[in-house]
Amino acid sequence: MRPWQGIVGQHFTPVQFDQYIQTLHWITWRPSFIVLHNTAIPKLSDLPNGFSNASMQGFVNYYRDQQHWSAGPHLFVDDHLIWAFTPMTTPGVHSPSWNNQSIGIEMLGNYQTDDFNTGRGLAVRKNAMAAITSICSIFGWTSQNIRLHHEDPLTDHKDCPGKFVVKTAVLTDIDGLLAINHPGEHDPNTGRLA
Repeated sequence: MRPWQGIVGQHFTPVQFDQYIQTLHWITWRPSFIVLHNTAIPKLSDLPNGFSNASMQGFVNYYRDQQHWSAGPHLFVDDHLIWAFTPMTTPGVHSPSWNNQSIGIEMLGNYQTDDFNTGRGLAVRKNAMAAITSICSIFGWTSQNIRLHHEDPLTDHKDCPGKFVVKTAVLTDIDGLLAINHPGEHDPNTGRLA
């Protein structure tokens, strides 16, 4: 296993994240798709104010010191902000079959029980969809480049990101945001720039 890669440790609004991701350069690694997760623990009620710098340090302690991994997911998304964790230009560790080919996004909440369509869950959903849309625009992807963690054939987390995260609804969200924010740039048949 590679040594610990360190974290970015910055947080962004959706607009700031869109600007941030445009400054990145994928030279040694280029992902092919995004894997969407939920944290499960913590759930929404565990962090009423969302993530913090202390939360990010807690994740470092978990991934680096307890799991002995070289990295964690690339992004953590709550109902306020998008947190950059593992540098997006390097592989993360988040889904056993797909670490070397995908960007991992963790959403605050347990969407087996937390609502994904109202309240704080909806705010998390909107921020996650904004982050995904920004990533798709950089690579010329469509919603066809999105997978849910439970789709990984080697994962033990068969309920991640939770039953309330309905893939068809997520894909519809992404296609709608791409059409609004990046019109005419994506061919939905190929998932690439038109």
